[in-house]
Formats: sequence, structure tokens, C-alpha cells
Amino acid sequence: MSFRQATSADFSFIRALAQRPDYALYITDEDAAGLQVYLDAPDCEILIWEPAGTRAGFAIFCEIGHASGRVELMRLALDEAGQGRGQVFLRALLERAFVTHGARRVWLDCSAENLRAQTVYRRAGFVQEACLRSHDFVPVLGRTVDTLLFGILRPEWEALEPSLTRA
Repeated sequence: MSFRQATSADFSFIRALAQRPDYALYITDEDAAGLQVYLDAPDCEILIWEPAGTRAGFAIFCEIGHASGRVELMRLALDEAGQGRGQVFLRALLERAFVTHGARRVWLDCSAENLRAQTVYRRAGFVQEACLRSHDFVPVLGRTVDTLLFGILRPEWEALEPSLTRA
């Protein structure tokens, strides 16, 4: 899957992605102290994606080990968005959630204005489950935006990835 656990040395990479103009509208940029909270939390992990030995993206999982079996894919970003790698990255993240973490459900939220992300999530098998109207304030825009909730259940993922679910 080409993932490794992030360290504090990766914070500058993560923050550089979050600060890019094409991501700044959609991704929260947390300082080092905020990112350290995820590294220290027993139910969270920050992953660095290195498919060719070079950092190509990051993701933050939360709610790992929750009694309900849900795992939140809280944040994800690629260094080269729009290059067709989103599906590969997201499929690898789902495999980690369902196989490594034993998730029954993976969920995430997304700005209703982030059409590229919505397309990637739907293609990966996520279902839009809700729209929280005027939910998040985006400082760069100076206004609130709708937030969409997406989820995928283990049986839905297994139907898409049968070779990964066979013992």
C-alpha cells in the first residue's frame, strides 16, 4: 500500500499541501501542535503515501477502534491533484481502513463546492448520505458553505474489491 506513519518531520509537507491555493478552500491547515494531537491520539493516525518512494500525499484517519466499527477519513490530499492518482490513493486508504483497521464503515465529509473530490469519492464507491447546509465557515471565502457527508460500508467495498477480501 506504500504507506508509512507520519512523524513530526512530515508536518511541513502536510502543511504545504493544505496551504496550496487549490486546497486552501477545502482543507484545514493545522499548525504543528494541532497535527501532533493526531500523532499522539490512540484512535488516530497520520499516513504518508509513498507509492514510488517519494512523498505523494497524506491522510488522517480518526475513530480507529470505535465500538461501532466506523473509521473517519478525516483529511487527505495529494501533491499532484488532477493527475488521475486519486482513485489509486483512495482505494489504498479504503483497503487500510477495512483490512488493517477492521472497519465496518468509512466516512468522510467534503465541501459541497469541492466537485473534484466528490467525483473521486463517488467513483470509489462512497454514497452521499447527508448535506449539512451552511455548515462550515471558510475564512478564504468569508462565508459558510454546505458540507456533504459520504460513507461506504464494508459489504459495498467488498463488492468492489473482492480480491482483497478473500482469505
